[in-house]
Amino acid sequence: MNFMVALWMLIGFAVLVGGAELLVRGASRIALATGLSPLVVGLTVVAFGTSAPELATSIGAALQGAPDIAIGNVVGSNIANVLLVLGIAALVMPLVVARQLIWLDVPLLVVISGAVWLMALDHEISRVEGGALILVGIAYTVLLIWMSRRGIGMGGVEDDLAEMPRRPLWFNLLLLVVGLVLLVLGARLLVSSAVSIAQALGVSQLIIGLTVIAIGTSLPEIATSVLAVARGQRDLAAGNVIGSCIFNLLLVLGATAAVSPDGVPVSRAALNFDIPVMIATAVACLPIFFTGHYIARWEGGLFLGYYAAYLTYLVLQNTHHDALETFSTAMTWFVIPLTVVTLLVVMSHALRNSHNNAPPTP
Repeated sequence: MNFMVALWMLIGFAVLVGGAELLVRGASRIALATGLSPLVVGLTVVAFGTSAPELATSIGAALQGAPDIAIGNVVGSNIANVLLVLGIAALVMPLVVARQLIWLDVPLLVVISGAVWLMALDHEISRVEGGALILVGIAYTVLLIWMSRRGIGMGGVEDDLAEMPRRPLWFNLLLLVVGLVLLVLGARLLVSSAVSIAQALGVSQLIIGLTVIAIGTSLPEIATSVLAVARGQRDLAAGNVIGSCIFNLLLVLGATAAVSPDGVPVSRAALNFDIPVMIATAVACLPIFFTGHYIARWEGGLFLGYYAAYLTYLVLQNTHHDALETFSTAMTWFVIPLTVVTLLVVMSHALRNSHNNAPPTP
């Protein structure tokens, strides 16, 4: 592998993250200047801003004739967001889970993930289906704004935004434009380098999209969530991850399919394995989020363990290693059932405690 190709890939990552940071700062300040509440800014502008690298990368990959990178980036980023980002953040400090995430956002993420799998059954996400995802994304954003106006849902999760120094409008617009330019430039560098690396190593574009690019474009989520935990805003960490996952499916995948001449092709490997894994990670949030409305350190460690197992499977599968069958058997018949039983016991214990602590009926 050429050293310069790897260097350009690292530069692409850096430019993507820097562009996302400028985009979030500029857009957040413009939104606040127009009278939007910090809550709406956090759930919309910041969540979409941290998904901007995925958007730029996926659209760039689709337009450059690398559709496997496009679908792999979205699916891989959602898997990384839940297992890697939440896992790291929860290990730093147990995360508080807001009620809105439990009764609205996580169930919506599960439904949307399942809908994307259904759309992909014909091995493509068509332009019409991409348009439908965008419309749902717009409706979701409008719902968040309406809920904020009615005082429904989380409050005060983005106090830091409200305290940001006020800048002239032209300065915020400049940040926004520069951020977008850096995103596009970083995406082009990243995709071109990733394709070259995949060809040099004999690795499929899907694997590169699911691993290297997915983790790289999830860096803004990692930075935002860890920073939120460090500042004591533990509810923001979980909200940012789930919001970014929803935006990835609705707006990133939707926009990528809508602008691609033939939609986004979905390979058999992604349909049969990676998208179901993405759905499973979304479903896994339900029992964990319900158990006491927080994510404990051991649950974060469980997430990280599963992400390591997922990456291991991808490597063994791509290299056709002899250990693949043994590893798959161990995961299917021991690790996964043990995890399910553990979560059911914890969930039952949490529900029993909730029932015992409930006030007596008059």
